[in-house]
Amino acid sequence: MPPVMVCKTIHQYSKEAVSAADMEKLREIAEDYRTVKNYVYERYGGIASLSKIYPGYTVQNEMTAGGLRQELGLPSVYFYLAVFDALGDIKSQWSRTKTKVLKLTGKNESLNPEEKHYLRFLLKTGNAFDAVLNQKQVMLPAEIQKRHNELAGRVDAGKLHRYLRRQVRKYHVRQHTDLAAGFPISERAYRYADHGIYISTKQSRKRVFVALTDNNRYASQLYIKLYPEECKIEIMVPVNVAVRTHADYTNQVGVAMGMFVMLTTDRGNRYGEELGAYQSAYAEWMRQQTVSYSRNRADNPGRKKYYTKKRRYVEQMHSYINRELNRFLREEKPQIIYMVKLPAAQPGGFNREINNSVTLWQRGYIRERLTQKSREQSVEIVEVLGKNISRECSRCGAPGRKKDGVFVCGSCGYTAVEKTNTAENVLKRGREGKIIR
Repeated sequence: MPPVMVCKTIHQYSKEAVSAADMEKLREIAEDYRTVKNYVYERYGGIASLSKIYPGYTVQNEMTAGGLRQELGLPSVYFYLAVFDALGDIKSQWSRTKTKVLKLTGKNESLNPEEKHYLRFLLKTGNAFDAVLNQKQVMLPAEIQKRHNELAGRVDAGKLHRYLRRQVRKYHVRQHTDLAAGFPISERAYRYADHGIYISTKQSRKRVFVALTDNNRYASQLYIKLYPEECKIEIMVPVNVAVRTHADYTNQVGVAMGMFVMLTTDRGNRYGEELGAYQSAYAEWMRQQTVSYSRNRADNPGRKKYYTKKRRYVEQMHSYINRELNRFLREEKPQIIYMVKLPAAQPGGFNREINNSVTLWQRGYIRERLTQKSREQSVEIVEVLGKNISRECSRCGAPGRKKDGVFVCGSCGYTAVEKTNTAENVLKRGREGKIIR
């Protein structure tokens, strides 16, 4: 039996400064790539084009005949990547729209069960959904058509069709991007050689050469990320790696995530204790730079040094986070990691310094890297219900109080480090099945 594979991203970096002329050629590709995506978003992101985006060859043919590629002078290896990239985004947006409407339909108390059932049928049957939105007759394969007719005969189908169209118009978003920070590139458009990579440009048979910090070579679709201010590029390479299994990874571990200590376990072990210092230094530097730039904007000669130092701060933090996550997995040997689902970002308070620190908190990156590393090591992550989890005593379940990082239970007298108590509650809820499915 072949090993289970998981995709991870490898990063390559330019070794030397990319010349201004070469960077401009790469930026031109990124700008045109954005232009093509926005054109596809605008033309095919609406209701009328819903039938064209599956599987997408109609869009491809229409884009070929439309002349945009010739107008931009963009090579086909970039043009069609942009077209199908945008189509993927549009399909994802339609999935989000359907999920939103489906959720609202379930909560709508003015609809009876049969009406909800009919709406769910329309949302989950692509051709029926398309026909209703475009006010056409629903035409389906015989067996499915029979089922549709049965459901429609029990309800006021016209009323429900109008309801569905209103909800879609309200929640469906036609996409647009202002970002031109990079572009994907297929195997036909690059070649590794001479300790670097040759990248195709808009000029026929002309390539930009970029020296790299390593001699690794890959054969897959890459993503070229541009840093014009620093005259550098970063290459992101998706590779499949075999999932590792560990016979001694048998523990169930509850963890609490923090802004100053990255992870605290139910046994009180702490990982990433210096994260607060990294983030505080970064937040303070960012605050100072914002004030300085606002005061001296008219005389500021450029932002090259700013972006270089900012990137250095972030890279140092990310390197530290990855080292500590590796140590966490190595020492805790988890089979299952229980953790609270991260809440959405909250509005800022009155303290600007605290607001800035929270904004720069790397919690999303930490969760992303922990998820990826866990998949590579056959470790399962389970999210638990988090309501009042830090205020509850892990011993008796009674509400307690927190002060100066210490939790004290007024009922049983249990005292513990606040994050340790939270992690104990996380483990407890996980084992009791109070999880998010």
